Amino acid sequence: MTTADGVVDPGPAAPQAPGKVKAFLRLVMIEHSVFALPFAYIAALTAMFEVSGSVHWLELLLVTVCMVGLRTFAMAANRIIDREIDARNPRTATRELVTGAVSVRTAWTGAGVAVAVFLGSAALLNPLCLALAPVAVIPMVVYPYGKRFTNFPHAILGLAQAMGPVGAWLAVTGSWNWDAVILGLAVGVWIGGFDLIFACQDVAADRAEGVKSVPARFGVPAALWGARACHAVTMALLVWYALATDAGVLLWSGLAVVAGAFVYEHTIVRPHDLSRLNRAFFTVNGVIGICLFLATLADLFSRGLTL
Repeated sequence: MTTADGVVDPGPAAPQAPGKVKAFLRLVMIEHSVFALPFAYIAALTAMFEVSGSVHWLELLLVTVCMVGLRTFAMAANRIIDREIDARNPRTATRELVTGAVSVRTAWTGAGVAVAVFLGSAALLNPLCLALAPVAVIPMVVYPYGKRFTNFPHAILGLAQAMGPVGAWLAVTGSWNWDAVILGLAVGVWIGGFDLIFACQDVAADRAEGVKSVPARFGVPAALWGARACHAVTMALLVWYALATDAGVLLWSGLAVVAGAFVYEHTIVRPHDLSRLNRAFFTVNGVIGICLFLATLADLFSRGLTL
């Protein structure tokens, strides 16, 4: 536009694009680490209680860095691999790699830094963690490709997430433990179950693009029943874990709250009403993780865990 003085008016100043780091952190939704971290802490702190009876803060810090690093890599890889699919889905068309807020090169750089941080932290923990660390990276890359060749990519996501508690236990003890496997299976089945719920909102787009998932193949009602079955199995595994680790009344109280949260989650999402899906996915599942962590922490301290 030209002003009365004949000077070109550039119009209102365009808002500055966020810095590359900030945009990358938005891309990987760094705040959603809350879903995975509580269970890694549960495993690590329970292992510390059984091994020495006290909290080892450096190990806990390294577990945190490992978890955030691996999750950040997984999210970045997921976004990079799926960027063309995301561009054709109205729900995901505003993601940073689609809009150009983050370049593919920046995303790969961030993913590389994240996986390097993960491997470096694993090396600082113990030789077994370092040896197994590359194995943990594999399902993180396979998962986004899963929706291209199987109707059950949710199972791959569950497997990837199940490794978190197992890895956290290994980080503390340097040896295999079946209690950690029980907890890992609980987490994997839990996350696979709520991924079934989350995928329900993309049925139309997935079918149009040939993207595979349980809701796209079998329908939303079947997916929601599958999620209910997964979460029933999750509760059974959490009860098994509590029995295997001789949990006290505080952890059992936490499990009762978690059971109630699962019931609530499955009453607010219905096949023909997904309006409260985000509340079920983000809020309720965040509460489940934090509640179980706090209950475990209180239980361990009541049984003698020291700082």
